[in-house]
Amino acid sequence: MDSIKVRGGHPLKGEVIISGAKNSALKLMVATLLTDEKLTLTRMPDLADTRFLSGLLNHLGATVERDAASMTLHTARLASAEAPYDLVRKMRASFNVLGPLLARNGQARVSLPGGCAIGARPVDLHLKALEALGAKIELSDGYVEAKAEKGLIGAQIDFPFVSVGATEHAMLAAVLAKGDTVLENAAREPEIQDLADCLNAMGAKVSGAGSSTILIEGVDRLRGAEHAVVPDRIETGTYALAVATAGGEVLLRDAVWKHNTALWDRMSAAGAALKAEKDGVRVIASGDRLAATDMETRPYPGFPTDEQAQFMAAMCVADGRSVIRETIFENRFMHAPELMRMGAKIDLRGNEAIVTGVESLRGAPVMATDLRASVSLVIAGLVAAGETTIGRVYHLDRGFEHLEAKLAGCGADIERIKE
Repeated sequence: MDSIKVRGGHPLKGEVIISGAKNSALKLMVATLLTDEKLTLTRMPDLADTRFLSGLLNHLGATVERDAASMTLHTARLASAEAPYDLVRKMRASFNVLGPLLARNGQARVSLPGGCAIGARPVDLHLKALEALGAKIELSDGYVEAKAEKGLIGAQIDFPFVSVGATEHAMLAAVLAKGDTVLENAAREPEIQDLADCLNAMGAKVSGAGSSTILIEGVDRLRGAEHAVVPDRIETGTYALAVATAGGEVLLRDAVWKHNTALWDRMSAAGAALKAEKDGVRVIASGDRLAATDMETRPYPGFPTDEQAQFMAAMCVADGRSVIRETIFENRFMHAPELMRMGAKIDLRGNEAIVTGVESLRGAPVMATDLRASVSLVIAGLVAAGETTIGRVYHLDRGFEHLEAKLAGCGADIERIKE
């Protein structure tokens, strides 16, 4: 397995081009199952997760072609309506093929998902949404077997709590349902709006995306389309925190200011300077230590859980004590012990991490435990004295495109070690 070596002490200067959002790209790829025409996605990130999902879509009958900047998917016909365990187990987003297969084919058999180490994250809300649309669902031997032989039917779906995955899954299924579907307490993330924009370009009738109520008027068929993936707000936040922690000034090209306002608020409180510009967002470190700042994760537009680990890394060298509260996922502080190996002072108390900033971290061999945890260790390595070696970076490759090259282009001393 590859590792990444970082030698700290180098401020970051220059610009980083923000890639298309992983969390959006995967759901957009699945939309190919809803039409027999070509779907072209531009600003498409090249990630382990997008490559893995391409393999599953190939199995289901899609052809997938990509170049450096785009991906074209074409599912002229379904070759299979079964997504086997070996092709679903590595990544939760694979489970979202269930709704489109059901909507187009009237039946589907999909393995229950795996691929995530940050808590149980059950799919109950996904299945209840599909049942509300008229699907008959049975669980058997680790598979979901779903049928809607006369097609899905529009319904009122009230989510008991906000779920991005369940909202997206319901949207993907309901666009081909007969009649209207209303999603209440829907997730409001920019990726939801991006999915709606793509589906509408394909001929769907989705309105209200970005609010807590989404209306979907079912249509008989969808057509092909071209759509640009929204810039990745999590990547944006990650590089912003890297600059604020390591020092320097960087333009995050193509970043969308309004997608990260909760982070900008916390970073400003900590002493970093942020500017919305025509080409993106500029981050300017103060030159002094960050000020310790409390933070609590919340559904969008609150602070993203996917930026919690990176924020913790920044607070490890801040002046003072901060309290970081994780309200979205259990078991999402696995990066804390690895940061502590580098000299961080972190006291874990249930869903709270109390971080007492230190003047400096020291390089050490550390291990990535999940996608966002892995990049928090890179941020810590950028400011640590000496050399930090991060193992298991296949986690990082799932969600960050050309990370080492982007950081090295801004002056970081970072390299990948091939094993």
